[in-house]
Amino acid sequence: MIRFATLVLAAAIAAAGAFPARAAVDVFACEPEWAALATDIGGDRVEAFAATTVMQDPHHIRARPSLIARIRRADLLFCSGAGLEIGWLPVLLQRGAPAGVQPGRPGHLMAAEHVALLDKPAVLDRAQGDLHPEGNPHLHLDPRNLVTLAGVVAERLALLDPEGKAYYAARAEAFRATWNRAIAEWQTRARVFRDMPVIVQHKAWSYLVAWLELKEVAALEPKPGLPPTASHLESLLRLTRAQNVAAIFRAPYDSPQASEWLSSRAKIPALTLPYTVGADTRDGQGARTLHEVFERTVTLLETAAKRKAQP
Repeated sequence: MIRFATLVLAAAIAAAGAFPARAAVDVFACEPEWAALATDIGGDRVEAFAATTVMQDPHHIRARPSLIARIRRADLLFCSGAGLEIGWLPVLLQRGAPAGVQPGRPGHLMAAEHVALLDKPAVLDRAQGDLHPEGNPHLHLDPRNLVTLAGVVAERLALLDPEGKAYYAARAEAFRATWNRAIAEWQTRARVFRDMPVIVQHKAWSYLVAWLELKEVAALEPKPGLPPTASHLESLLRLTRAQNVAAIFRAPYDSPQASEWLSSRAKIPALTLPYTVGADTRDGQGARTLHEVFERTVTLLETAAKRKAQP
């Protein structure tokens, strides 16, 4: 696998020469994946801060005073959008954010506005759980979306820092080339687990499932955002046998109790997939980079497929 950092850095140096003494653009990212992408494209011309970690559910964050203070420095606000941050981002925008990162300004970037979203509800009904009217916001788990967003980020950074335009464009071009090769390799490796039946804890994996052509047969949550009940888990236990389910997916921030209950009784692995950049404090694993998020995920699924194939 190509060494990502070396390739991208070399291209950027050739295009733009020396780096500024201090970061030209301060990025306030709602989630770690967007801080990582901003850094991959912006290099030393940006300083990126992530408001959340891999161990935090981005749906449920408190608008702490420290976040209000931190967003005051931002030149670029970079978030998932599609309602993922609806419980806390509006407070930050009202209480601390500068004019340049307010909706409609160049410093306001919502990833969901630039890619096609999955899971758009046909009918909005609170009885169906915590639905996102715009669609599923966990869009970073299809790496093809990151390739698309690389160009968007480069263009937005260039608006905020015109002197760095060539630098950002070079890094985005290198990112796209490198990631397209990586995606092709991952998709080749994914052939061994194509159509593999899986259960997810929350509807956070729709983009990953679609990209890798897995078969999502059920969710541990009976409805989005609602904890699993005993009767629902019993029905899933029957389903795992009927559908020959190979694995259960959960994020590092998810409670492991329900998935471990089902895993132990169905004799299938409960996989803690990386979900985003950062260390999993429960097991010391995790992904240091966006590339590692997908490399580790594909490796875990390869192992699950081999286990399923054993008699």
